[in-house]
Amino acid sequence: MVQDPSRVDVTLEPLDEYLVIQPTSDETETRAGLILPASAAAAAACRTGIVTAIGSDVTGVEPGDKVLYPRDAGYEVRLGGIEVKVVKRDDLIARVHD
Repeated sequence: MVQDPSRVDVTLEPLDEYLVIQPTSDETETRAGLILPASAAAAAACRTGIVTAIGSDVTGVEPGDKVLYPRDAGYEVRLGGIEVKVVKRDDLIARVHD
């Protein structure tokens, strides 16, 4: 039986001290209401994202937390058309409270 190739259902389970982050959009809105395009945000050294999964040795963050991490940290992975980052817990800079 052949599965439908247009439908991919993949779960990424990180190991040990790794976690999976879904990067948030680089386009942001300032408090004054100005929208900064992603090209302007590309110069920033850090990104934010939502933790979607954690490895067994990760402490201090949980799935659903918004975190700050270096732009060049970890590994970019594309699964099922969704781009995520797999990073080590030590690479996280901060947890963001909106």
